[in-house]
Amino acid sequence: MATRYQSIRAILDRAAGDSDADYDGNGRFWNLPLTKFLEVRVHGVRMIAPATTPSCCGSNAQDGGDARVSRGEESGLVRGLRGATPFDGSRFPRLPWGGHPVSEDDIDLICSWIDDGCPEEDRMASLSLEGDLQVLDELQEVGRDRVEVVGEAVFDLHAAPEEYAAQRGGLQQRMNIDCMSPSQVDKLRTAFRRLYDLNDWPEDSRNYNNLAQKHQDHCQHGWERFLPWHRIYLYEFEQALQDQCPGVTLPYWDWTMPQYRPRNPEKGWRIPRALQAFLTEASIDYLENEAEPALPQNAARTLRRNMLGEHFYSLQCFFARVAELTNEHYTVDEYRNRFIDALLDANALWYPLRYPGEYNNGPNQGCEQGTINQIIHYHYPKPEDIDEIMRLRTFRDFGGGDIYNDSFGFLDQNPHNTMHIWTGGMNPDFPECHPAAGERVAGTGEARDFDADLSGDRNQGVRVAGRNFHTREDFYTQPQYGDMFSNLTASYDPIFWPVHANVDRLWHAWQQQNPHSLPIDLDSVMTPWGYTIADTLDMSRFGYEYVRSSFLLPVGLETPVSRFVSQPIEVPAEARSFSSAEIRLHRVPQLPRSCFIRVFLNRPGADATTSINDPTYAGYLAIFGHGPCYGGPGHCDPPPRRRRAYDRRPRSHNTPRNHRINVTETARKLLEETSTLTITLVVIGADYRPEDELLRLEGVSLDLLD
Repeated sequence: MATRYQSIRAILDRAAGDSDADYDGNGRFWNLPLTKFLEVRVHGVRMIAPATTPSCCGSNAQDGGDARVSRGEESGLVRGLRGATPFDGSRFPRLPWGGHPVSEDDIDLICSWIDDGCPEEDRMASLSLEGDLQVLDELQEVGRDRVEVVGEAVFDLHAAPEEYAAQRGGLQQRMNIDCMSPSQVDKLRTAFRRLYDLNDWPEDSRNYNNLAQKHQDHCQHGWERFLPWHRIYLYEFEQALQDQCPGVTLPYWDWTMPQYRPRNPEKGWRIPRALQAFLTEASIDYLENEAEPALPQNAARTLRRNMLGEHFYSLQCFFARVAELTNEHYTVDEYRNRFIDALLDANALWYPLRYPGEYNNGPNQGCEQGTINQIIHYHYPKPEDIDEIMRLRTFRDFGGGDIYNDSFGFLDQNPHNTMHIWTGGMNPDFPECHPAAGERVAGTGEARDFDADLSGDRNQGVRVAGRNFHTREDFYTQPQYGDMFSNLTASYDPIFWPVHANVDRLWHAWQQQNPHSLPIDLDSVMTPWGYTIADTLDMSRFGYEYVRSSFLLPVGLETPVSRFVSQPIEVPAEARSFSSAEIRLHRVPQLPRSCFIRVFLNRPGADATTSINDPTYAGYLAIFGHGPCYGGPGHCDPPPRRRRAYDRRPRSHNTPRNHRINVTETARKLLEETSTLTITLVVIGADYRPEDELLRLEGVSLDLLD
């Protein structure tokens, strides 16, 4: 027998008929996975209204809506099927577009399904009913065809936790780029690519080049505005990304992680894998079938067999691998340019004008290769370098001095300056090092007098004037230095952002230890914006936090849970060296009674009788209950999620809260023996008896912090 959810999908499919309406790119959105269906918007209208928050008074006001209107009636899908505004022809036609009207009985079925919490199965939550046949008989006597039993359920991970936080107004999480899932990295690439696409309109302030030029024109270094200015710059750029892909956040690059071999960085990854070059099946198909000139079939077959899944930190090592497998003929001239095209299309975070950890002595010394220590006389930042900086106590020493007491901050010098030099590097294939390759400027066909360019000028640096950034012609060139080598060009390389996000993260960590060490001129305005230094001191005001990795399990406020059990959470190896771990309970409304919530890890069978001396016990929290309501209807309703304009009253005492439980020691011990963690929450009343119908919450997360 089909569930109501299956029946509703069939009703909408029949009504849509042969229509190919794409509904703002969502297609037949009712056939999306249920979690996505519940969140989908069509031209800004949410198809399923957000869940209401039941109060102790029995009222269901939601997000500023009318408490007398049910969730189903408020949903865009139901309004659209009935032809109500804005689907009355004033903005959009009646749903389904290009199809046939849905009968009122079927609309009522859809509306009641939404009111009942949009269950995927007719049974809302699973609970053993052995011995409870009387309950079933009573339900059947009143004509109920579904069993709505409050109890335990096993909850799955949310596929896009960053979207979940953005939709609910919570702090968004900037994650460690090496701990992000493939889908999160792909979404970040999509956001960058959309900003690149806007470069076709040079006057559009949203395009990538115009955003990057703000650093060229206004960046602050060498004094106290360095950290505040870049915090604003990151925020403004992140907002531009979110305008293209809501929920996406800027990741940070922790360059001291073991895979980067800080003491021997030439032997490590050099840069994060997400930022490296790689080929895909589509890349090789392009090279074989569409590129001019195209790769011969046997060469393409060899690359497909050997290079899929391989990552390369620079063009030199990529082309060395291509030459090893095929022929050096395919690494020069127009073949070289077509490879660059393919690599750019595969990874929007890769940048050809970047030579991480590659250095040479220049044309007058024969271009011999060396390390950052040998050639630049810098050293890659090691963990102990960061620890030493974090022990500083004054903002002048840490972040930089003021106009009266001028001084470079140590964080600004190393690691910040060093990481620019490391990621920019020096082009090993610079034509002066390979005279035969220098007869023409790659991609232009024009002759160039390299001797005249350099002529012994030791101040020769990254070229800025006359360039068309983020064009293929610019990417095909062979500059002497990578763009990160100069603050005039650094922000054109997408690696700029995770480098600076990590600098911002370190400042935040230092602020927690030294809350009273502040810049001097707090009223100074950050150009080209209107923020002051004082505005930047609390990063949470900008709506983000830093986490190494996060795992979110949506629950929903519709049904209380007596015992929460998560699916096993696979913790990647890169995320296991956290400094602290937290279990967070999101948006818990005022509960009518006080309770304790105990947390167990990797013990899904834990219950109220499980001892707190058990090695899987991780901690607890106590929630203070509301008690009976003494007011009239709606007196104890939670406030709307978004306040009315000009509402200057303090926050309501009934606002749902977030709760955090530190589980560091238990999580760390368990992850020494396994790679997964299972979260179990046990709800116990103040009388130490299990609570089956008390706890409601939006979701649960495991957050690993640096």
